[in-house]
Amino acid sequence: MASTHAHMVMVRAFAPGKCILFGEHAVVYGHPAVAVAIDSGVEVELTESESWTIDGKSFDAARHPHISHILYDVFGYDGAPLQIGIRSGLFSAAGLGSSAALSNAMGAAVQALMRPGEAIDSVELARIGHAAEAKAQAGRASPADTATSALGGCVVVSGEPVDGARHVFDAELETPEGRREWSVCKVDLPENLDAWLVLGFTGIGSPTGDMVAGVASLLQRDPSKYADMDAIAKITQAGLTALGAGNLEAVGMAMDACHERLQSLEVSSPELDALVEVVRPHSLGAKLTGAGGGGCMVALTQDPQRVAEEIEIAGGTPLISRLGAEGVRLLEGK
Repeated sequence: MASTHAHMVMVRAFAPGKCILFGEHAVVYGHPAVAVAIDSGVEVELTESESWTIDGKSFDAARHPHISHILYDVFGYDGAPLQIGIRSGLFSAAGLGSSAALSNAMGAAVQALMRPGEAIDSVELARIGHAAEAKAQAGRASPADTATSALGGCVVVSGEPVDGARHVFDAELETPEGRREWSVCKVDLPENLDAWLVLGFTGIGSPTGDMVAGVASLLQRDPSKYADMDAIAKITQAGLTALGAGNLEAVGMAMDACHERLQSLEVSSPELDALVEVVRPHSLGAKLTGAGGGGCMVALTQDPQRVAEEIEIAGGTPLISRLGAEGVRLLEGK
């Protein structure tokens, strides 16, 4: 019995999801976006096995491009077949970065399997995750999701370094539209902030590509809407400054202002607006988060239970998180 047990090497890793506080859509036009890691995320468990499986079904590398990219292209895995178990606490297609969290958790787990005892390098994992995402998305992927999930806390992604944020690394990618470069920075949040984030999922998937394309055609039809983009950039900078100073009222005001501009860019939806509306009386601020059209809204509040109840009554699904959770990490055995 002991010999088969020795074969069962098991590693577990966890990477958080993310939520965009400021700058969605404007980031496509080179403005900064501010994202925070949330408590919920994706856990990956790898166990050596007789055959390759993923969540109990047989593993087909072609159907999981980011997982096979990490296993073979990045780590050159050639060991025993693996049983890959994935547990997610995130809504999928909701703008919470579930595929980035999966890539990061997978990277950490494979590294732990192949180089046991080696400390996790979150910047390296952010880069690996970004490359895996690009592979799975036909060469287009912003590093925002993977960097926030890997580094944890509060991350700013922009065309150039941002005032009031600490530069961590630069990312680049050859996309079908040409070469893109980003600066990835962190904002150090004050300790013991007395506020929570409550996400509300509309239950409708968020079609990112369609929403981005819709904004592009709106700007073409009505160039005056570029003013909303510039406003979002200013709001993002104000929100950043407020976050770094721990001025939660100002963060909430910036979130409210950001939602109005996103409504003007026609990326909100009646469902998102309804959830934002019901939580406002109990929140410092609330807005849609991510691409819009569906997906989630987020509220900053000191009364998370009450806000979660309001979201539920209005037909949404709530998720409560601290403001800026820990990044990718290995978990102890069972």
